[in-house]
Amino acid sequence: MRKSLTTEAANSTRIELTEEEIFAAHEGGKLQIGLTAPLDDKRDLSIAYTPGVAQVSRAINTDPELAARYTWASRLVAVVSDGTAVLGLGNIGAAASLPVMEGKAALFKRFAGLDSIPLVLETTEVDEIVETLVRLRSSFGAVNLEDISAPRCFELEAKLIEALDMPVMHDDQHGTAVVVLAALTNAAKVIGREAASLKTVISGAGAAGIAVAEILLAAGVQDIILLDSRGIIDAGRPGLTGIKAAYAARTNPRSITGGTAQALDGADVFIGVSSGTVSEEVLAKMSGDAVIFALSNPDPEVHPDIARKYAKVVATGRSDFPNQINNVLAFPGIFRGALDAGARRITPAMKVAAAGAIAAIAAEDGLAPDHIIPSPLDDRVAPAVTAAVMAAVEAEAK
Repeated sequence: MRKSLTTEAANSTRIELTEEEIFAAHEGGKLQIGLTAPLDDKRDLSIAYTPGVAQVSRAINTDPELAARYTWASRLVAVVSDGTAVLGLGNIGAAASLPVMEGKAALFKRFAGLDSIPLVLETTEVDEIVETLVRLRSSFGAVNLEDISAPRCFELEAKLIEALDMPVMHDDQHGTAVVVLAALTNAAKVIGREAASLKTVISGAGAAGIAVAEILLAAGVQDIILLDSRGIIDAGRPGLTGIKAAYAARTNPRSITGGTAQALDGADVFIGVSSGTVSEEVLAKMSGDAVIFALSNPDPEVHPDIARKYAKVVATGRSDFPNQINNVLAFPGIFRGALDAGARRITPAMKVAAAGAIAAIAAEDGLAPDHIIPSPLDDRVAPAVTAAVMAAVEAEAK
């Protein structure tokens, strides 16, 4: 019996996806290598390979900086995963994660014109992953970490940033955070508020939740409450360690204690990046003209139809509802901008600039409750993000 999946495009046109066409599209993988130099005759071979290539290798041996000009490494992004937190599938391992990493590499090419190579590693040890990538560092110019479980992802990213003299970003953290900031910037305009003044609750203190909190703090949002499976992360809560303890000291300025109900009492914004659910009774406690971003996939923390009863602006991570928070709006342009500018790090200022560029694209078309973020297929986005990131690099260099 033929299996099928049903989804909806942004214009609410239903799309039926059959199992046959899905597997057919992935057969043999989704990537291939193309040539930039002709290989049609012996002269071409002599230039591209032996003996001509030896001259280029000798030159790079004499001046290693020439590798950036005469190889693809400086423009190549390594898409790296250990398969421990893949989509909503969890820890499925390296081999099963490869189709996702191939897809990520395809998005880099489609939206930013960047070549990338998927690398899935048969280890979950942070130091082993770092050592592996350090040994491969001459082969690529940037690292996009993908689908790596928390809290290991925080340690891994930090160690790689120190070990590799190139842009490194865990997209599950920072890509999500950038697009959330862009969406919240415009949602605040729709409800006639300043984003910095919004009482904001983030449900989920894993990779995405921590990164969202960080970028909102960097953007000036002052009243943020973080929730984990045990409730509000508060400085007075016993047993807090590591990164949660650090953020307890930087969030919850009103020292609210308890759980979701207490956090959302009078809150202006709910950002869900967890697998939990929120009841209508609790949502009813939010302020008027509230904003709800229910981003868990495939099942949001609250269904958009329910959320709209209590919020003026609603966003999800899904393509079948308005206002999709999709990382593809951020990461291609961020990496392209960093590489074009010769940046050695992806900084908070670059991420905030990227969010501003994404928000501005949506604003060009007119903001509305069902339009606070551009379509993931909007070809204006990646160039705008690239330019904004490059400008941020230039500003930081002054």
